[in-house]
Amino acid sequence: MTTRVLLADDQSLLRRGLRMMIDAEADLEVVGEAGDGADAVRQARDFEPDVVMMDIRMPGMDGVEATRRICDAPRARRTRIIVLTTFDLDEYVVAALRCGASGFLLKDAAPDDILSAIRIVARGDALLAPSITRRLLDNFARRPEIVPLAAPPGLDLLTEREREVLALLARGLSNTEIAQALFLSETTVKTHVGRVLMKLGVRDRAQLIVLAYESGLVHPGEQP
Repeated sequence: MTTRVLLADDQSLLRRGLRMMIDAEADLEVVGEAGDGADAVRQARDFEPDVVMMDIRMPGMDGVEATRRICDAPRARRTRIIVLTTFDLDEYVVAALRCGASGFLLKDAAPDDILSAIRIVARGDALLAPSITRRLLDNFARRPEIVPLAAPPGLDLLTEREREVLALLARGLSNTEIAQALFLSETTVKTHVGRVLMKLGVRDRAQLIVLAYESGLVHPGEQP
């Protein structure tokens, strides 16, 4: 099946380059381009893309608010969002993850990495490199002006094993690494992750990581 992609960025030259690269792939197709957040929301509603590549800073409605509106729409449950960013915008990236983004990508990423990222989130996985994720969230969590969100009620529903899996996931471990750490099969870990997602009512691993930090289950600087 072809993965349908919406590009949201106020730089037309960047959109054009991304379109040419994506449309050259047999399994990928650009279905629309938006120059601001409001237009991205409209086109996401009209085209129901599989993946939105969302710039953070755009005129009018920014990428964070556009991400929130797209992810809140009932018809967009299948739509996954990749935030395009630079490292001087850490707090905005975390805000987008809070709102439902499935991961983030640097604007100067290599073409192969961009294409791989689209395919990764299209199949329902989160796009979060462990070392980058820990750095970003640790820096964010140390900001004194940020007030953490209240822990969701579903956190109390987790079993002890599920909380262990969530804590290791939030520290950047893959399913394989979690399985090794807890002496479980990888299939069992995937089952636990699925149950945690269901109980906490979040879209994917990206939101689980943010939630684990904000609920106090994981603290900045902790190692696996």
